[in-house]
Amino acid sequence: MVSPHNTNGNGPTPPKSVAHVRYELVTLGDELLLGLTANGHLTFIGAQLGRHGALLTRNVTITDEAEAIAAQFRESWARADVVITTGGLGPTCDDRTREAIAAELNQKLVRDPAIVEHIANRFAAFGRKMTDNNLKQADRFERGEVLANANGTAPGLWVEQGGKILIMLPGPPNELQPMFTNQVVPRLAARGLLSEGEAYVQIRTAGVGESLLETRLQPIFDRFGDALSVAFCAHTGAVDCRVSSPSGKLLHPQLEEIAAECAKLLGEDFVCYGHDTLAKVCANLLRAREKKIAVAETATGGQLAQAFTEVGGACKFFAGGVVCCTNDTKTQLLDVPECLLLQHSAVSEEAAVAMATGAAETLGAEFAIAVTGFAGETTGPGGNPVGTMFIGLFSPGGVWAKKLSYPGPRSTVKVRAVNAALDWLRRELLRLESGATITDRRSNVMR
Repeated sequence: MVSPHNTNGNGPTPPKSVAHVRYELVTLGDELLLGLTANGHLTFIGAQLGRHGALLTRNVTITDEAEAIAAQFRESWARADVVITTGGLGPTCDDRTREAIAAELNQKLVRDPAIVEHIANRFAAFGRKMTDNNLKQADRFERGEVLANANGTAPGLWVEQGGKILIMLPGPPNELQPMFTNQVVPRLAARGLLSEGEAYVQIRTAGVGESLLETRLQPIFDRFGDALSVAFCAHTGAVDCRVSSPSGKLLHPQLEEIAAECAKLLGEDFVCYGHDTLAKVCANLLRAREKKIAVAETATGGQLAQAFTEVGGACKFFAGGVVCCTNDTKTQLLDVPECLLLQHSAVSEEAAVAMATGAAETLGAEFAIAVTGFAGETTGPGGNPVGTMFIGLFSPGGVWAKKLSYPGPRSTVKVRAVNAALDWLRRELLRLESGATITDRRSNVMR
C-alpha cells in the first residue's frame, strides 16, 4: 500500500519511497495489437515517470474485450501500487474499460451532470449534434474523482481504494498527454509517489557515439563512486546522458555541478541540458542573434522545415523552405544554374552549395541549409550508393558543403541527414557567437 490518504478501513500505511513504488500500465486497443497505431503511450508515460524518479515496472497491451480487461486489471491491481490504463473511455460499443473495471472494484458508475454539460458544450462549439451514446462518457466511479479533459469529451478517472491508486486516461494522445502532465503528475507528487521536480539532470550531446561519450566522461563519474547513477540513451544522431543519485547521497545542485563539468569537457559536442531538440537549440541561437534560417530540401522531403516549425514562434527565426525534387524546381525556385546541375548532377557538393545560396537569397535569410542525396531505394549515378547525402550551409561567414554516407533504411537516412544538418548549423552559430575563426567547417560534425 502506498497512500496514507485513503486507508479504506485498513489503517494508515507509510508511503513507499518513490523508487520503490510499483507502477503498471495497461494500454488497451485492438488497433495497438494490429499495429495500426504505435504504442506512444508507453513511451510518453514511461518517460514522464522516469523524469520524476519512478520506474514503470510493466506494460501490458490487451484487446478491447471486457473479459480481457477485467482479467488484466485483476492481475495488475494485485501486483502494483499504481495502475494506469489508457483507452476505452469513449462513446462507442468497443469502449468497455470503465464498466469492466468498475465491476472489479465493486463500485457503481454514476452519471455526472457537470461532465454531461461539458460534452454538450463541446459539441455545440463545433456545431455538431450530440448523439445519446456520448452520454456514457459522463459516467464516473461513485467513489472516485474526475480528471478534466480540455481537449476532448471523455474525462480521465482517478480512484484511490485499498491503499492503491487507479488512473484511467483517454486514448487520444492530444488528450492524454496534457492531462497526465498537468493533473496526474502533480497529484502523484503531492502524495509522495513522484518527485516534484526532475529526478536527474540530463546532458544532451551530438556528434559523439554512446561508447565514446562514456569513455570521455568516465573520469568525472569515477570520483563519485556508487553515490552517482549514470544512464545513457542513444537516439538517431544524438546521445543523452542522465546523472542521478537514487540513494540521495548527492543533492540536485551537486548533480547540476557534475553535469556542468561534463558539458565543459564535451565542448561543441554538448547540445543542451534537458530535452530540447536540435532544432529548438538552433532556434534559440538564431533568435538571440535576430537572424533567420531558410531551407532547401530534396531527399528529406520537408522534414528539415518540419523540425523548425515544430518550435513555437517559428516565424521569428524561420524564413521558409522549398522542397525541390526536380532540376526544374531547383532552377525556377532557387535560381540554381542549369549548367551546374548538368555538369555536377543534382546530388553533389556544388548543387548543395547552390541550393543553400539560392534559399538564403530567395527567402531573405542570413542562414540557409540545403540537403540533397539518395535516401533510397535506388543507387544514384556516379558511384554514389544509397545513403549518400550532401549538405550545404550558407552563413554570413561563407558557404560550404559536405558529403555524408548513411547506409540504412530510407526513413533512417532522412532522419540522420536532418540531424546532421541541424548539428552543423548549431556548431556554426556557436562559432560565430564566440568569434572563433574556423578554417575547416567540415570537421567536428555528426557522422
